[in-house]
Amino acid sequence: MMPADNHTFFAPVTYILTGIPGTEESHVWIAIPFCLMYVTTLCGNSLLLFIILTEQSLHEPMYLFVSMLAAADLLLSTTTVPKMLAIFWFRAGKISFAACLTQMFFIHVSFITESAILLAMAFDRYVAICDPLRYTAVLTKSLIGKIGLAIVTRSFCIIFPLIFLVKQLKFCRTNLLPHTYCEHMGVARLACDDVTVNIWYGVAVAILAIGLDAVLIALSYGLILRAVFRLPSKDARLKALRTCGSHVCVILMFYMPAFFSFFAHRFGHIIPGYILILLANLYVLIPPMFNPIVYAVTTKKVLKWVINVCRQCAVGASC
Repeated sequence: MMPADNHTFFAPVTYILTGIPGTEESHVWIAIPFCLMYVTTLCGNSLLLFIILTEQSLHEPMYLFVSMLAAADLLLSTTTVPKMLAIFWFRAGKISFAACLTQMFFIHVSFITESAILLAMAFDRYVAICDPLRYTAVLTKSLIGKIGLAIVTRSFCIIFPLIFLVKQLKFCRTNLLPHTYCEHMGVARLACDDVTVNIWYGVAVAILAIGLDAVLIALSYGLILRAVFRLPSKDARLKALRTCGSHVCVILMFYMPAFFSFFAHRFGHIIPGYILILLANLYVLIPPMFNPIVYAVTTKKVLKWVINVCRQCAVGASC
């Protein structure tokens, strides 16, 4: 890196998000499926929240955690996708430095929050299967509220230093950001300062927060599987496994792209940049879109509610 003395530093007032480099001519068309996925995300997660809040029988620990996940999905997608669509359709890539930092904060907070919620849901399944008689005594609404508060507090405490580190950087390069949203290392790489601290803090967050959550989830499911295969009847084993099926699908949709993206950005230099940015866009679109679909299809109470509403609408339309 060139010495800082050779550069003219400036305080970035605005950045210009350029979208997906190399695909500018296709931006209008790329935005169409992105918009459809965003609308599906909004409708699916809002409906899921409405069902859980209004249906008394769903005021159980598992569904309260599902509602937290739906809220985090709405936050993540709404923080990123509207600006993404504005870039693709109207070339409105300009974003102030303060707005960029705000977007960066909420994006990373959403990721850390979702990871912690998935860990809480794994704990819920562990208690439900391994110690069912004490399930309601352990997972009280008071404890769930404290877990929710701890999740939000942890996410804030982990991500706030990241924003502080970026704010302290001196910038002297272009204000063109080849991305569709403000991501920590994407902004940090525009600085002329040494960003080693930023890099290692990002690695520490990935390992100690998301990585540790993934390990604890794997450990929980290891104990769950051990308990399940000790059950005397085949029907009991299948029922226990079915209760975990939707959660496992959501875990895989969250962690597999997360770890692929992490390693690809650091070790996958042979992967074209536009592919990495496209994958980063899909990462904020696909899990939030599919999470409510997975829970609606695999959860009998939610599916029954949706079917009843559809029937009532069909009857009303026919009349």
